[in-house]
Amino acid sequence: MVGIAEVARAAGVSKATASRALTGRGYVADDTRARVETAAAELGYIASTNAASLVTGRTQNIGVVLPHVNRWFFAEALEGIQAGLLEHGRDLTLYDAEPGTASRSAIFDTFLGRKRFDGLIAVCIEPDEREAVRLSTLGKPIVSIGCYDIGTSAVSIDDADAAWRATKHLIELGHRRIAFVGGEADGGPSTLGDARRIAGYLAAMQEAGLSEDILHVVSEVSMPGGYAASVDLLGDSRRRPTAIVGMCDEVAIGTIIAARRLGIHVPADLSVVGIDDHEHADMFALTTLQQKPRDQARLAVDILMHHIDGDHVEPRRIWEPARFIVRSSTGPLDSRQSSLDRRAATP
Repeated sequence: MVGIAEVARAAGVSKATASRALTGRGYVADDTRARVETAAAELGYIASTNAASLVTGRTQNIGVVLPHVNRWFFAEALEGIQAGLLEHGRDLTLYDAEPGTASRSAIFDTFLGRKRFDGLIAVCIEPDEREAVRLSTLGKPIVSIGCYDIGTSAVSIDDADAAWRATKHLIELGHRRIAFVGGEADGGPSTLGDARRIAGYLAAMQEAGLSEDILHVVSEVSMPGGYAASVDLLGDSRRRPTAIVGMCDEVAIGTIIAARRLGIHVPADLSVVGIDDHEHADMFALTTLQQKPRDQARLAVDILMHHIDGDHVEPRRIWEPARFIVRSSTGPLDSRQSSLDRRAATP
């Protein structure tokens, strides 16, 4: 492997001058810098990050902490982060901090404290009090993706507004018995983003004078979770709604599958809305509020680079707009009586 000494020899300069020319630290005449860069390119020189960090004080590495790697949002965000960091010439160290695990405790108690990165991107990690304190002592720029911003720069959609718009869409279609599926019960340990989506649903229902029709069905925020909860909900004719807002597309898709297995037609008998625009949303013709985790991730990388370079030192909160995508999982309520009601009334 070619070293800095060979580059310096080819350019006819000292090793110190070659290092300054390639790191940008310290004065080097323009023609000398060009000569060194040309020699480095011709020799195929790749700078050692360890050596560069001794000069610049930087690792050229960015830490990324997220709670899951095998779910759609987090996988999309991770790909966006990696693409953005590659454009900036940065390496990536990934920390999979699944809530409630020993590995998460080790990440916050030990690995992050080693500070082997110039900055940190936290994807929906929602730290507890102890973890938040650990993050605050890192002394490194941090940017969050998702609702929880831990007082740092953050990028997300407005979760409350997305759920409010989803619910409002159903109300404008004539629905009154609208349920919200997903998340914990009131007072449970919901994530902040989930809690804001529940709040958006509640606000839309209350504004429309439908407080008595509010129904939040607890479920895991996943496709199987949405399916299981919806089987119970839709199988009970006494409380069956005519429309459902899913906490996310995965829950909404689980609801559609449950409806199909129960012989309930979407949208003739049941309208369903999700939030996210999951990769399977179009396959299920799901009406949804679209967010783009890859775009949020790229924006988070750009903000972090500005913080590292000292261009923006004040925290920035950026709300990415959620675009409404209307597909065929929603339709107007039959003003006479839903087909399900007619079926239930048939002896």
